[in-house]
Amino acid sequence: MLLRRKSTVFGCAVLFACAPGAGMAQQQAAKGYPSKPIRLVVPVVAGGTNYIIGQMLGQKMGPSMGQNLVIDTRPGAGGAIGSAVVAKSAPDGHTLLLYSNGHTILPSIVKNLPYDPVKDFTAITMVVRSVGNILVVHPSVPVRSVQQLIALAKNNPGKLNYGSGGVGSPMHFA
Repeated sequence: MLLRRKSTVFGCAVLFACAPGAGMAQQQAAKGYPSKPIRLVVPVVAGGTNYIIGQMLGQKMGPSMGQNLVIDTRPGAGGAIGSAVVAKSAPDGHTLLLYSNGHTILPSIVKNLPYDPVKDFTAITMVVRSVGNILVVHPSVPVRSVQQLIALAKNNPGKLNYGSGGVGSPMHFA
């Protein structure tokens, strides 16, 4: 049963690792880019929205650039594991990160990330925008509104479960 739909602005961006002062080297490398397959790190489990978006990008970008675009799923820690892989990679544009707004949210909820989300990355482009969230319950749950669901949860602490995309994900915050 659909209780209520709440639209959320959601962005999925492609980022790449960028070492400070690497601008000149990047400009020189751009002439022969890409010189090898491009690794697109997607810090979510295979089958998720960002993974599907990455697959679609790979089907179009790889052939147009003359190189394969290889999807590398690195789920865990709210995206921090995959982001760290990209942050530690060579800043040559051959390792990219496809990530959602978790990239900006994670630093406010996780201390001591192994990378700096601002200094260690350069945004390339926004790929997707405007994905909505829905709140649903099993038909056997005796509620017909969000207010009734909240009341049920308050009156039965620890008895209801929910699922989300993980800590720091848009669904977690919703």
